[in-house]
Amino acid sequence: MRKIYIFIIALLLLAPENVVFAQEGGEFSVKAQVRPRYEYNHGGILPLREKDDPISFISNRARLSLGYDNGFLSMGLSGQDISVWGQKPQIDNAANFTLNEAWVKLTNNDWFLQLGRQSLSYDDDRILGTLDWHQAGRWHDALRMGFDKKEHRLHLILAYNQTPKSPRQGSFYEFGGQPYKLMQTFHYLYNGTENLTASFLLMNLGFQGGDEVKPSINQMQTVGTHLTYNLNALGLTGSLYYQMGKTATELDLSAYMIALKGQYKFTPTFSAALGIDYLSGDDHTNKKFTAFNPLYGTHHKFYGAMDYFYASPFGNYGLVDIYGSLIFKPDNKLTIDLTYHNFSTQQPVKVNGDEKNGLGSEIDLTVTYPIRPYITLQGGYSMMFGTDAFFTIKGGTKDRMQNWMFVTLNVNPTIFKAKF
Repeated sequence: MRKIYIFIIALLLLAPENVVFAQEGGEFSVKAQVRPRYEYNHGGILPLREKDDPISFISNRARLSLGYDNGFLSMGLSGQDISVWGQKPQIDNAANFTLNEAWVKLTNNDWFLQLGRQSLSYDDDRILGTLDWHQAGRWHDALRMGFDKKEHRLHLILAYNQTPKSPRQGSFYEFGGQPYKLMQTFHYLYNGTENLTASFLLMNLGFQGGDEVKPSINQMQTVGTHLTYNLNALGLTGSLYYQMGKTATELDLSAYMIALKGQYKFTPTFSAALGIDYLSGDDHTNKKFTAFNPLYGTHHKFYGAMDYFYASPFGNYGLVDIYGSLIFKPDNKLTIDLTYHNFSTQQPVKVNGDEKNGLGSEIDLTVTYPIRPYITLQGGYSMMFGTDAFFTIKGGTKDRMQNWMFVTLNVNPTIFKAKF
C-alpha cells in the first residue's frame, strides 16, 4: 500500500502536464497526519483491582490522504497505520496499512451521490460519529446520496455487508467485520433560521441471526430528533431518541434516551455548560429489552473521558449523567475545559442485598493549545470517585485510586495542493 501511494504522488509530480491534467481540471491535494499519544492508565476503562498494575504506553496514528475535486467528481483515498510504540519489530513485513477512506462522490447542483468507505457524522455525533478520539477512527462501507443546501439537508444512507464467500455458500454474514449486516438511514436537517436548527433521524439496522443453515435478520429501528437554539450568549441543545424492533440477540426492544444541555458565554474568555443525559436501562420486568444503545456515536465525547460507559461494557443498567463544564480561553489559542460528571444507573444495581443507583463522580480536565493551524498539543487528566455500585458493575476496588492522563501531539498538514 505504501508503494501505491508513493507511485501515485510521483506520477502526479513528474508526469508531463498534458498527461497529468488531461481531465476536466480540478484540485488535487495530499494530506498527512501523525498523531502520537502518551497515556498513563491507572484505572481508566477497567478500574484497577487490588493487585493490578497501571499501564503506560504511546500509541500512534500515521495517516496519508489523497483528495481530488473538479466540481462534479470528487474522490477520497486515505490509508493509515495504527500501532503502539514497540509493538512492531524493526524488520516488519506485516501488511498492517489499512484503508480508512475510499470513496467517490458525484455532485450536480445541490444533489450528490457518494459511494465507498467513508466516515458518517451527524448532529452532535451521539448516534453516528467519526470516533476520531480512537486512533483507528470509525468508518462504514456505504452508499450515501441526497440533497445539500443551506436551509435543508436530506441524506439517505444504504449499506450491505458480507464476508467473502465461495459460490453456493450463501450470504450468512460472519461475525468480525462491521457490527451490522445491513443499514438504511434517513437524516433530515433544517437550518432555515438564524437561531434554530432541527434534525430528524430514522435508522434501520439489520443484524445477522440464525446460522448458515437457517439464517435470519434481526432488524432494529432508531428514530429521533436533535435541536439546537442559539440566542446571543446562550446556546441550548436537546436530543430525543427511541429504539424498537429486535436486538442482535433477537430480543424485542423498547428503549429511549433524552439529552439536554445549556451553555452560556459570560465573557469572551469564559463560558459554562450544564446538561443531563438519560439513557434507559433494562428493567427485567417485562418481555421487552429496555436498554438504549447509542450505537456508533462518539461515546468518549459524552460519557466521561475515562470511557467507563458505552465505550466499554457496564451491563444493561442504563445511565444518568448530570454534568457541568467550565471553559476558559485566556487567549486566542489556549482552551482549558474542566468537566464534572455525576453518574448513576437508570436501573438499580444490587449491592450486598441492597439496590443502589449512584455510581460516583468523574472529573475531566483537558487543555488544548494549537501551535500552528496544523499542529495541536493537547493533554488531559481524569479521576473517578466510584461507589460500591460502580465497582460492582465495572470491577476493581475502592481501595485503589482510579485515574488516567494523556498527552498528544496532532500534526495534520496539507503537504501538497494543486489546481489545474
